Amino acid sequence: MAIPEELRRYWLTILLAAAGFLFQLLVLPKSFPPSHYDALGIQRFAPVEKVVEAYELLSKEWLAETNDRSTVDIIKIRYAYELLTNPVWKRDYDLFGLDHHTDIFERVKEQYQKEHFLKIDLPLLKDSLSHSTGHAFNVLTRDSLMSAIAEDYPLLIQVYSKGSPRCAQFFEYWKQIDTRLDGVANTAMVELGDVPLAGYFAEKRFSQQPFFRNGIPALVAYPANCRNPSCYMRYPGELTVDSVVNWVASSIVGLPRILYYSKETLGPQFIGKSSHHKVKAIFFSSTGERAAPFLRQAAQEYSSYASFAFVLWKEEESQIWWNSLGVESAPALVFLKGPGAKPVVYHGTFSKSEFTEIMEEHKHQELQQLRSDTSLDLGCDARGHSRAGKEMMIWYCVIAAGRPGVELSKKRQILRKAQDQLLSAAGGSTAGNLENLVEKICAFYLATDYNGACGPRGFEDDNDKPEVFIVRFQRNATYEALKADKKNNLIETLQGQDTPDASQLVARYNGPDEILEINKWVSQIIKDGDTREIPYFTSKVPDHVPEETNKEWLSGTKGIRSAGKSLKERVQNSGFSFRDYLTDPRIGPALLMLACISWGTIWFKNIQSAQKTPKDEAPKDKTDKRRRPKLSTTLFGQPESSADPEPRDARQWEIEDSDSD
Repeated sequence: MAIPEELRRYWLTILLAAAGFLFQLLVLPKSFPPSHYDALGIQRFAPVEKVVEAYELLSKEWLAETNDRSTVDIIKIRYAYELLTNPVWKRDYDLFGLDHHTDIFERVKEQYQKEHFLKIDLPLLKDSLSHSTGHAFNVLTRDSLMSAIAEDYPLLIQVYSKGSPRCAQFFEYWKQIDTRLDGVANTAMVELGDVPLAGYFAEKRFSQQPFFRNGIPALVAYPANCRNPSCYMRYPGELTVDSVVNWVASSIVGLPRILYYSKETLGPQFIGKSSHHKVKAIFFSSTGERAAPFLRQAAQEYSSYASFAFVLWKEEESQIWWNSLGVESAPALVFLKGPGAKPVVYHGTFSKSEFTEIMEEHKHQELQQLRSDTSLDLGCDARGHSRAGKEMMIWYCVIAAGRPGVELSKKRQILRKAQDQLLSAAGGSTAGNLENLVEKICAFYLATDYNGACGPRGFEDDNDKPEVFIVRFQRNATYEALKADKKNNLIETLQGQDTPDASQLVARYNGPDEILEINKWVSQIIKDGDTREIPYFTSKVPDHVPEETNKEWLSGTKGIRSAGKSLKERVQNSGFSFRDYLTDPRIGPALLMLACISWGTIWFKNIQSAQKTPKDEAPKDKTDKRRRPKLSTTLFGQPESSADPEPRDARQWEIEDSDSD
């Protein structure tokens, strides 16, 4: 079926006009349903006295014998009366459009719609009167907001109402949220009665009327480095303790997540892929809830020392965890402190302070790796001092050097056991010198062209045998005095920044991998180093093994922007803004106006094309007149041109001279 020409020409006009009429007749009335003031037949925002007066008049009507109102209409009138005579409920409804009891209204309407109105149990909102949030704490005012966001901690704010049953029910959750965020973020509350401050956290309609899209309680948060009142972010999720705490910890504070692993993935995915120099901290949970914020904060603070994981405790797997890690039940915490080291197990729950003390005790492996953040503490740094203090002139450091792998793990285990036996057997000053036993990935204090344990790897080279070294550090008293005299010379001070404070001599162990032999060798080296006179010299110290700088959680931390200005916020708000436009009464007239403009434009173009100029309207006989044939210009005996043929009956006429000649 062919579409008519006029319909094809005016399709846009018809579409715009239809959309305008449908918006005005169907969409707009649903966006502006009758208010509770309309149910009472009074003007919007009328005072309580007018509400009572209107209700008394209507109640007399339905008590009369000529009453023709339905039970649903009477329920609407009664509900409007109870809502608008309560000052708190009326305030929330007038200022923010909040109706806290719609669920009660729907339930009563469904219960009594087929019953006589005299059977209705009054008052309708009697159950809501028992709810109260009178025990609110940390309530903010407009004056105290700036001082609250100026603190170093993030700030989570709940906007609530004293007359909302939903806020009263959420109050218990709010106390749990405050407890779990202790030490990570501060919490505060804002009551709707503080209209300027509550309106500041509300969204605005096209008419600039404040409203809360998801009702109240509503949550907003300020990041720690936010000093502008407009840089808050709204919470978009469900009002559960776990969801709110996770949103604050991840999106506001920027703490790393601690993942869950199963018995199949704990070894290859966590232990196998974690940095070998870090302690492995494994939490066993029987609930499966997310890690508490203070645990995630610890994972951030101790990221250079430890890796963290969660395991969901299952009774059918209890024997596996008991045999492998010594865990009896959940909750529990296990520390793995290196190859061959016995797992350290703690059962029960921990507070933030208790967990911090435990982490400080177990943040290092039993045989540590020599790195930039451990060298000074271990005493294996020529620019630092030994554990014995700044007065110690000679100290030693034993190093296991090799490529990461099974062989190095075995060597670490042997050296750790040798360290334990030497410390327990020697005691006193000898043990103090040997507290510096550490593990190192490469021959740190050897020349860069050394081809021993950490030399260049050749093709199909499987020789990864690690080796043991001992480094003797010696500080020169004369050099210390000269260095103190040069402190006033800026140029010499800058030139001497990379100069080590102590000399170092390196000896390699060539004996068998036996604990007793290693201890004899170490004891002999220390004895010779303390008794022999060795000349003092200095050399440039190679750089330490660098620390990890790629903090994974930093990529997920949000930048500080004004509310709704980030890309994610704008994407989220774009869908909601479209819904807001459906409540704008200007949309319908605008569509109808565009339809008129479209119709006028098309009509004007059609009129222009129908009108023709006189030049275009030439007589028809002139255009159809036969063209006069041209005379042949060819010479006799030559063929005529195919481009200029003459008619078959044409004749050649002799051209006579004109009279002018």
